[in-house]
Amino acid sequence: MSRAPILIGLTGSIGMGKSTTAAMFRDLGFPVWDADAAVGRLYAKGGKAVAPLKELIPSAIQDGTVSKAALKEAIATSPNLLLEIESIVHPLVKQDRRDFAAAHQDAEFIVFDVPLLFETGAHKKVDHVVTVSTFAENQRARVLARGTMDEPTFNMIIRKQTPDAEKRSKADTVINTETLDSARDQVAALIEKLRAAHA
Repeated sequence: MSRAPILIGLTGSIGMGKSTTAAMFRDLGFPVWDADAAVGRLYAKGGKAVAPLKELIPSAIQDGTVSKAALKEAIATSPNLLLEIESIVHPLVKQDRRDFAAAHQDAEFIVFDVPLLFETGAHKKVDHVVTVSTFAENQRARVLARGTMDEPTFNMIIRKQTPDAEKRSKADTVINTETLDSARDQVAALIEKLRAAHA
């Protein structure tokens, strides 16, 4: 009888190297479910969130897709909308995650890349929680180097996210992403450790 996959929850604050680390798991041949990509699918033309959000906020639908900018605008004028949007989107994201897991039941490991892993309680649905982390100055430099965000916006996002220290304390494993080679070694070591533990 084949063993069920080991479920790994991967999280980390903005600029910590989570997407890069997720790609390292992917490179090892493990399926990775990306929460942000799931939302993108739901908001795209024909996505499952389009019709219910159109009913709630008609102005948020543009060319058959959900406009994140229009959603933000609507929430800014009516903050109560956020809870209503979440009550539509969160169950759809959870279903997408369940469908992904069901489609990869033959995998040795399944990785769930979830920025709000702790905030949404998704950490309770996995076998092992990994937080990626780096020094605060590295984090700031990486985000600002992208050229897509100014410092005040970055600071605002940081204030809204669960503090890095708290994420590290709640994790089963912390992967430090100061260098790519070191992070890759830590990912490989984690896989070997989990294999041994579940042998």
